[in-house]
Amino acid sequence: MTAKLTLVSHHLCPYVQRAAIALAEKGVPFERVNVDLANKPDWFKAISPLGKVPLLCVGRDDAEEVIFESAVILEFLEETEASPLHPADPLMRARHRAWIEFGSAILNAIGRFYSAADEAAFSHESKALSQMFARVEAELSARQSGPWFDGDRFSLVDAVYGPIFRYFDTFDRIGDFGILDEKPLLQAWREALNKRQSVREAVGADYPRRLHAFLRAKGSYLSEIIRLQATETPQARSA
Repeated sequence: MTAKLTLVSHHLCPYVQRAAIALAEKGVPFERVNVDLANKPDWFKAISPLGKVPLLCVGRDDAEEVIFESAVILEFLEETEASPLHPADPLMRARHRAWIEFGSAILNAIGRFYSAADEAAFSHESKALSQMFARVEAELSARQSGPWFDGDRFSLVDAVYGPIFRYFDTFDRIGDFGILDEKPLLQAWREALNKRQSVREAVGADYPRRLHAFLRAKGSYLSEIIRLQATETPQARSA
């Protein structure tokens, strides 16, 4: 495909990261434009029917088409670019799509986790998230034979779960919530994804700072934990 591709993005959005990883894995050049979703520019509102990112702007000749929704963008790239990230077998491809949907459900659960208003809700969401990851651990145990979800072959499922695990790099610096405990296959997958160039470069160097600031400003139970950390003395933190 010969077209100019522009990925309309946000610094923290995990759905944008999926598209960025897929583009990088396929070796497709693209431009990235970040927008402030708290103060959406008029040009963005004009081309985004849902007011969300990612958008993939596809320019050919004198025309430009805008594709919205990350799942649609990923499928478009599979259909138009080389180096497929889906399995060739239809049944396995369906399995991968299903676990991508499960990844989206995990992202929703992560949102509930960091938005929980009090300790009881936070504990409930922590347990629910741990149970979801236990399902993924069981799937890896039944199927996995290599560093990636599909063994030795990096796939779109890996592109989806890389941004999921990235949250835990920040969560782990805040506290030990036990969500990924006793899930060795998940931990190994997480480590492999953290080392993958496409996954690392799907966010800017300031991502950890931005995410930490976002979590602190949520007004949630997790925000309070972060604020209490900031008020502790160095002696208390090292005790």
